[in-house]
Amino acid sequence: MPNFTKTNLGGLIIIEPSVFADDRGFFMETYSKKVFAENGIDVEFVQDNHSRSTKGVFRGLHFQKPPFAQDKLVRCTRGEVLDVVVDIRKDSPTFGQSESVLISEDNKKIVFIPKGFAHGFLVLSDFAEFQYKCSNFYNKESESGILWNDPELKIDWPQIENIILSEKDKLWPKLEEIKNNPVF
Repeated sequence: MPNFTKTNLGGLIIIEPSVFADDRGFFMETYSKKVFAENGIDVEFVQDNHSRSTKGVFRGLHFQKPPFAQDKLVRCTRGEVLDVVVDIRKDSPTFGQSESVLISEDNKKIVFIPKGFAHGFLVLSDFAEFQYKCSNFYNKESESGILWNDPELKIDWPQIENIILSEKDKLWPKLEEIKNNPVF
């Protein structure tokens, strides 16, 4: 049975699946609607995404504005990433706080990120493949984000020589703008 661990950020859950390994390899169940619902994650996922990135790539901190907001179930299937989420729910006691989780092909951790969180990941290995389920379809007009290195976020980033960002990810506003113009 997988282990579901609630974090200090309400709704954010780290899942450690049961892994059955032998000399042939391993088997694990990464998602079961029934088991997840029994553990507080009763979400219908409608889209799966898969990315591949090289060392130093940071993708995020992204979110979709309502009504296209998304719950996400994320995992790293090759390599290693630092997965980062920020609570942007205006009435949350943890607004502006972040949680970082090291997820990799070795530890096989899965992270459930509810609506109302900005999300991103930094690739720590030579490359990484990242897969995630979403509870809503992508909508370009609803796409938004927060600047990854905003000092107000107090994220403890690992030392990486060269962080590689998309042009879009370099231009996201700081948390202060989200605070002054709440989305959730």
